[in-house]
Parts: sequence; C-alpha cells; structure tokens
Amino acid sequence: MEPLENIIKTYLGIIRETEIKLGKVKQHIYRISTFRVILFLAGIAGIIYYWNSGWLIVAGISAITFLPLLILVKYHNRLYYKKEYLEKKIEINHQELKALDYDISAFDCGKEFIDPTHFYTYDLDVFGEYSLFQYINRTSTVLGKKRLAAWFNEHLEKKDEILQRQEAIRELTSELSFRQRFRTLGLLHKGKAADETELETWAKSPSLFRKKRLLRMLPYLVGGTNFICLGLMIAGIISSSLWGVIWTCFVIGSFIFTGKITKIQTIYGKKLQILSTYAGLLQLTEELPVQCNVLKSIKEEISGSKRKASQSIQQLSKLMDDLDQRNNIFIYVILNGLFFWELRQIMRIEAWKEKNASDLPCWLNAIREVDALNSLANFAYNHPDYTYPNFTDHPFILTAESLGHPLMHRDRCIQNDIYMEKRPFFIIITGANMAGKSTYLRTVGINYLLACVGTPVWARSMTLYPARLVTSLRTSDSLTDNESYFFAELKRLKLIIDKLNAGEELFIILDEILKGTNSADKQKGSLALIKQFMLLHANGIIATHDLMLGTLVNLFPKDIRNHCFEAEIANNELTFSYQIKDGVAQNMNACFLMKKMGIAIIDD
Repeated sequence: MEPLENIIKTYLGIIRETEIKLGKVKQHIYRISTFRVILFLAGIAGIIYYWNSGWLIVAGISAITFLPLLILVKYHNRLYYKKEYLEKKIEINHQELKALDYDISAFDCGKEFIDPTHFYTYDLDVFGEYSLFQYINRTSTVLGKKRLAAWFNEHLEKKDEILQRQEAIRELTSELSFRQRFRTLGLLHKGKAADETELETWAKSPSLFRKKRLLRMLPYLVGGTNFICLGLMIAGIISSSLWGVIWTCFVIGSFIFTGKITKIQTIYGKKLQILSTYAGLLQLTEELPVQCNVLKSIKEEISGSKRKASQSIQQLSKLMDDLDQRNNIFIYVILNGLFFWELRQIMRIEAWKEKNASDLPCWLNAIREVDALNSLANFAYNHPDYTYPNFTDHPFILTAESLGHPLMHRDRCIQNDIYMEKRPFFIIITGANMAGKSTYLRTVGINYLLACVGTPVWARSMTLYPARLVTSLRTSDSLTDNESYFFAELKRLKLIIDKLNAGEELFIILDEILKGTNSADKQKGSLALIKQFMLLHANGIIATHDLMLGTLVNLFPKDIRNHCFEAEIANNELTFSYQIKDGVAQNMNACFLMKKMGIAIIDD
C-alpha cells in the first residue's frame, strides 16, 4: 500500500494534469465561440447582401454558414460538458487533499440519519457534523448515500459476509481512476432523494396506451393513409388540398391524446432524466474488470444475457429526449399529422417499460452498491497505515494493538490496546474526569463498527468475533415523549437485557451507567447490572467514576479486568497521559479543578 506522502503526490499530480487539460478545453471553447459568432454574422450579412440575387444563392449562403454553425453548437456543448467534468475532477481531488488534513466540510454528513434511539450510531457520532459518515462518505448518488448509511446503521454479523466485502473494498481500493470517474460523473448530475421511489413507481405503473390494440395500430393506420394519399396525389387522382384536409384532421385528432401524454411527461419526464447519469455509471461498472464475488454478482445483475443495463437505460433516455421534441410546435404539428408521432413515441416508452421494468430495481441496486463500496475503498486508499482485521468463529474475542480514533489527528492521537478473549468477560475502566475514558470507549466502538462494515481499522492488528454492537454513552431525555434521562437510560439497559435473554450475541459499551440517580442507588444498581451481565454470558466495556465497581474482580476473577486512565498532579498542574493502565484509578481531579477555577472547597 502506498504511504501517505505518495497518496498526496498522486492527488496533486491528478490536479496538475487535469488543469492542463482544462486549459486546453477552455481555449477550444473560446475559439469555437468566436468562430460561431463569425459564421452567424457572415450568414446574416451574406443573406442581406444577396437578398435580391435569387433564392438559390440565399439558400447556398445559409447552408455554408448556418449548417456548420449547428454542428459547432453541438461540438461546443460537448466541450462545455468536458469542461464541467474536468472542473469537478479537480474539485474532488482538492477535497481529498483537505480530507487528509481532517477538513471534511465538503462532504455530506448524513444528518438526516441521526437517530438518538439507535443501538450505537448516536453514541459513536456516526452521523452528523464531523462524523464518521462525513469522514468516509464519497457517494455521488442518493442511492449510494442511503446504502452507505444503511451499512453503518446495521453492520454485518457474519464472518463470511464481512470477508467478502473486504475483498470488494480491497479490489476497488486500487481502482482510483474508476472511483474518481464514477464520483465525478455522479456529482455532475446528482439526483434527488425521491428519485429511487419515483422511478420504481413509474416502472410498476400500468401502460395507459399500449393496453388498447386500436391505439397500438393507430400510428400505422395514420401513416399508411398519408402514404397512400401522397401516392394518389402524385398520380393526379386526388388534389393536394384534399390531402391537406386529411392531414389537418389527423393533427386535430392527435390532440385527443395530448392531455394525458403531457401529464405523464410532466410527472415523470424530469425524474427520468437522471437515468442518463445512471446509464453512464452502469457503463463504467460494466467495463470494470473484477475478480471478487461481490463485484462479480453486481456485474451479473447489469450484464446478463439481455442487452446491457447501460444500453437499455440509454435507449430509454433517448426515447424521453425524443418525446421532448413535442415542445417544438413545428415538429409537433408536422409529425403528429403524418403518423400520430406523439402517441407512437409514448407507446415506445411504454414498450420499453414492459420489457425492462422488472430489471430496473436490480440496476438501481447495482449503482447503490458500487457507489457505497467506492466510499469505503476511498477510505481504505486514504489510510494506507490502517489494517484489515481478522475474524474468528470463536465467541467472544476482541483483541487489538494500538487502536486509534479515525477522526483524531494522526499526529496527536494516543493509541491504546484492548484484550478480551473469552465469554463472558467485561472490562471496567475507572479514571478521573477528562482522562480519556469516553474517548477510549468511542475508539473501540468506532473501530469495531468499521471492522464489521468491512473496512480497515486504525490499529497495528485486530482480531474479533462480530457480535452485534450496542452502546449507552449519551442517553438523552425526551420532552416530546415526557421521558426523563434516567428512564431513557433504563429503557436502553432493559433493551440490552432482553436481547441477551433472547440469546442474541452482543458486544456492549456503557459509559457511567445510572447517572440519573443518587450515588448509593447508582452503585447498588451498577453492581447488580454487571452481575446480571455475567450470568447472561455477555461481553463489553464499562467506564465509571465509581471505584467500588473495581471490586467486582474479586467475585469474577477470570471474567472481569480492571483498567484505568490516570491523571497526574505535579507542580500544581494537571496532566494526562491518555494511556490505559491496569488496575483501578487512584487519582481523581474534581476538587483540584474546582480550586484552580476559584470555586471554594469548604470542609466540614
């Protein structure tokens, strides 16, 4: 794996290379724009100057000026799209450089996924500003964002599934070019949150026109009638005015369907435009050579025996673009009069839906999977010093050396170990305020979650059994539910006990339990709770200020271990090592800090 310095150089190199390409494209755009103006002015001037020279000369001037102008307009549009693409590519590489320095403000934080009642995401700051999700999220579609959030909300609990996702992440980690192309394309035309639901609703909706046989035949009947009339007019059997009347009747008759078609186009037309972006993303995925089973199964979903997903979606996108031509009144009238073009076009779209609608959910699923996997692979790429954990089938094991919190700066983070190699087993952590207990709990929880999601972790080594993670670190009260803090905490503890009684395998992380009651009651309840955890063969970590909990090791000498974070007071200054130590904490700092802040301590 590349060292961090090389990764920084890679991003800088991409920026420099892309800026050179962008400069050339901007020059092309300027030249094309100038040439377009010259052609336009030359065409107008030529028409005015030769206006009285006959229509053939005027038509010739128009052809040699305005036809190239139309070609240049299309070429200019392609160049402008390339310009936007290159600008976005430069932007995302600048974002990655900032992210390596812990500036993640450019990325979506997933605040809509914040849930104070969740088993662990609220306690571990998985969602929200400066969260784990914001640190990792590089999704470019709403589909991928939701899938990534779902993976964090419900981590994997089976060793084989985690190892398969690890393989996919490892494989995509080396595909920097693919990941950046996927993200850039997705961000250029990012969809909306409702796209997925509305696309699937459209796919499941019944056909309105094709279900009637007469309507399916009508465009052919109208077209055939016009063809016959044209032949009869050429043969001199009917006059052109009669054909004109027939053609006008067809135009008026086509208005019968205009209202319903306009309604369909209004509801779904804009929403289906996102499909052109999805087609591009699917095409990138189809062209990616893959080895692991997860990525192979994704490719099978979009590259089966039928036409490739990208081709099918591009076809639908083209059909929708063609339908938009009805907004041009000239084309609308001419084509409708000739063969009920508007009706024919909407039925072609319905035919596409009947043929491909059942595959659309699979295609959307492929996009969301690859988009979410790309984020995890980007996280792995940006952290070459992180380690993929090992997994065991033996419950319960959690061992790690030099664990660090991913959101803490690499130069300032103090790393610690954890060893838990049997069931039941609990680690009780005591220590002074601000000594590092809560940070340690979150460090263990975050890395445990990352491991069960399939990513590497910040540790020299890590081995674990993937039980379900449950935490209680910052239970909050609820004014809307008329629920006190203490009652909310009791509900969380009751939930944990119920899950253990139901036979679920849990890894539990608790911080200062039963804070909402008096000291004696809290101590008694805490002792009883941990004893119950032992009887239920649970595993976990508890941080507490209550040194009495350290005596539980006497009752469970093989099943409980005491650790602590100490505060040192020297020369009237308070210092912390933030290094975990064996045993029960000896130094507390509340009174010292109160005196330092000028709060008097009055002895009885």
